[in-house]
Amino acid sequence: MSRTEAPPLPEPLRVPVADSHTHLDMQDATVEEGLARAAAVNVTTVVQVGCDVAGSRWAAETAAAHPNVHAAVALHPNEAPRIVHGDPDGWSRQGAREGGGQAALHEALAEIDALAALDHVRGVGETGLDHFRTGPEGMAAQEESFRAHIEIAKRHGKALVIHDREAHTDVLRILADAGAPERTVFHCYSGDADMARICADAGYFMSFAGNVTFKNAQPLRDALAVAPTELVLVETDAPFLTPAPYRGRPNAPYLVPVTLRAMAAVKGLDEDTLASAVFDNTARAFDY
Repeated sequence: MSRTEAPPLPEPLRVPVADSHTHLDMQDATVEEGLARAAAVNVTTVVQVGCDVAGSRWAAETAAAHPNVHAAVALHPNEAPRIVHGDPDGWSRQGAREGGGQAALHEALAEIDALAALDHVRGVGETGLDHFRTGPEGMAAQEESFRAHIEIAKRHGKALVIHDREAHTDVLRILADAGAPERTVFHCYSGDADMARICADAGYFMSFAGNVTFKNAQPLRDALAVAPTELVLVETDAPFLTPAPYRGRPNAPYLVPVTLRAMAAVKGLDEDTLASAVFDNTARAFDY
């Protein structure tokens, strides 16, 4: 079996559910194909997430064209330092770039602010901090961008979607310091059970991805076990983080049932109960 081959369609869920975080623009299928495949297994709604200005524009346009797609718009935490300092390796999808300094960052943030005002844009994200991929020289730009996104989310009354990679303490510190928006989602939740309790006390939603099914992910399962059911979401982060047993193959929204069933087992709930809760939680988190 090829690593590039799409996994088969899982058994459909009996209760509809939403994929709270996906990147349709990075997947092989057309939007229509991706949504049809998802609908075939009762994944009826997706949140399409932008990571840069172009991707955020695309997310907004796609949500405007499809009633079951909602958009989130942002500069990814790794995008902000690239805008400021440049991207000589062309690691991101734009290819090699010169740094544009603070002025370029402020211009990009103004564009995100304008997109966030649109009605079919339901979230501001993914924003946050990434200490895995950005070194010390990029931290200031990353934090400035994160704080700006928090303000944008609050100003427009939108959900804040957080990317937190190896940066738990700093992300929680900045949220407490800046004042988190009313609805805050930790996308691809990566903290432990202690952090899940902190998030629960603050009312933050925790969205679990396919990595909760990985063998080495016991700390994630421990976090899911203590996370209140009313604050739990499910996502694919497709095309990344494909759930076991398909790890390493392309992910897509139609694989949500695989992750949701694993989550239900961890929480000791039947899949219908969890699917129903997750569906309601996602609508509440993104206010659609």
